[in-house]
Amino acid sequence: MQGKAADRYKQVRANTSTPGELLLALYDGLFRFLNGAKVCFENQQAPRGRELVCKAHAVVSELMLALDHAAAPELCANLAAVYDFALSRLSEANRHATVKPVEDVIRALTPLREAWALAVPKAIAEANAAKKGG
Repeated sequence: MQGKAADRYKQVRANTSTPGELLLALYDGLFRFLNGAKVCFENQQAPRGRELVCKAHAVVSELMLALDHAAAPELCANLAAVYDFALSRLSEANRHATVKPVEDVIRALTPLREAWALAVPKAIAEANAAKKGG
């Protein structure tokens, strides 16, 4: 019963969130998977760690696919390079069940997460102000 309610909440949230809020939610999930994988590898729980690395890999792949190169070619090229690095390190983490590649991904993506965490609320506030003023 509780699982169905949680699934419904996630569906409503996805349908009512802005693209920026969805991006932040993706990053939040990504970091949950990365930190969980790190803990699992540290505690010799390789199968669960690999499962979480695969989930993180899927999120980064989605972020890569969502890039709109036509809208912002230079930004997208830079983000694609970071995401490509992350995918490569996640593959390494999965192969060897080691913490270092996961830490590399966390270190590379943390500044992006922090930047989006600042930019998204600002963009939402500006859009809301424009609606009220227009």
